[in-house]
Amino acid sequence: MLRPHREVRELAWGDFSKDLSTIRLAGSRNKSGRNRVVPVPSYIREILRPSIPEHNLFTGDLRAPNPDYFKSAWGRFKKRSKLLKEGQTLYSFRHTGAIDIYKRTGSIEKLKAAMGHSNIMVSLTYLRGLDVAVLKEEDMPNLDCNW
Repeated sequence: MLRPHREVRELAWGDFSKDLSTIRLAGSRNKSGRNRVVPVPSYIREILRPSIPEHNLFTGDLRAPNPDYFKSAWGRFKKRSKLLKEGQTLYSFRHTGAIDIYKRTGSIEKLKAAMGHSNIMVSLTYLRGLDVAVLKEEDMPNLDCNW
């Protein structure tokens, strides 16, 4: 999952694979500093209309939107929307996605990879305070006792 304020804002069509199934970001363009390959969900691929590889997705030219682009758009949306909860931020969607990935996969490693974290401890902070079961019954020791 990409971070909205830089990684998404600076996306160019050339960051996508030819079939739009993945996004490749160089380490110089993301917070972790490592190259990342992120899958693109089919519901996103369906609405994408690729253009010139060097062009930004949001401006349609070589330059990315200003750093406050999403902050301003989010502020306008919050004023009109009746769907948002108090205190919900644009970053809330990233947190919700992280929790969903963990619940579906049960894998801290997959969560770490999806979020682009360099340290698993950062990924674990997304799960603190949640009632997310980490262990399943089959993870527990099996005692064969003939009492």
